Amino acid sequence: MDQALKGLVGLMLVGVIWAAGLFAFADRVDRSTPAPPPDAADGVVALTGAGSNERIIAGVELLEAGKAKRMLVSGVNKDATRDDIRAVSKAVRKIYDCCVDLGFTAADTVGNARETAEWAQAMRYDSLIVVTADYHMPRAMLELRSAMPDTTLQAYPVATPVINAHYWWRTGKSARLMITEYSKYLAILGREAVRGLGPKDPAPAPAVQTSKG
Repeated sequence: MDQALKGLVGLMLVGVIWAAGLFAFADRVDRSTPAPPPDAADGVVALTGAGSNERIIAGVELLEAGKAKRMLVSGVNKDATRDDIRAVSKAVRKIYDCCVDLGFTAADTVGNARETAEWAQAMRYDSLIVVTADYHMPRAMLELRSAMPDTTLQAYPVATPVINAHYWWRTGKSARLMITEYSKYLAILGREAVRGLGPKDPAPAPAVQTSKG
C-alpha cells in the first residue's frame, strides 16, 4: 500500500471515528432531558446564551423550590436591567430581590466559568447546580470543572427551542449547532488533556450585581 493510499485510509478512519463520536454526543444530549430533580446545593447558576429564557426560568424554579440559597445569572447583557431579567425569569418578587445575583462580565462559556467561580468563592459556596441548554451542558461542565475543581457541580440541562436534540440532523440549523458544539467540546477535551487542571491565569475583577438580601 503506497503512502497516498495509506493517508486516504487514515483520513477515512479519522472521519468514521469523528462521526461516531458526534452521534454518541448527540445521543447523550438527547437523553439528558428531562433532567431529574437535583439534590440541594449551596447555589444555582444559570448560564445565558441561546435559549436563555428557559435556562433562567429553570434556575428560578429550583431556587423557589428550596434547592439552593442563591442564584447567579451569568453572562447577562450589559444593557439589561434587574427588572428585565425578573420579567424573563417570572420569579416571585420577594425571592428575586433577596436571592438572585446578575453577572455581566462573561461573554462566552470560558467567561461563564470564571464568573461563576468568582461568585462561588465570594459566597463561600462548595456546591452548585448548573443550569444551561442540553446541547451546551457537556462543554459547560468541562469549563466549570476546570475553573473550580474543588466545587461539587450538578448538571441540570434544559431543552430549548433552539435545537431538537432528538432530530438534530433534520434541519441545517440544528445540524450546524450540534456539529459546532461537538467540535468545541472535543477542542476543550484536547486542551485539558494537554495542560491538565493546573493553575489558571488570574481572573479579572468580578462584576456581579448582587441583590439586596
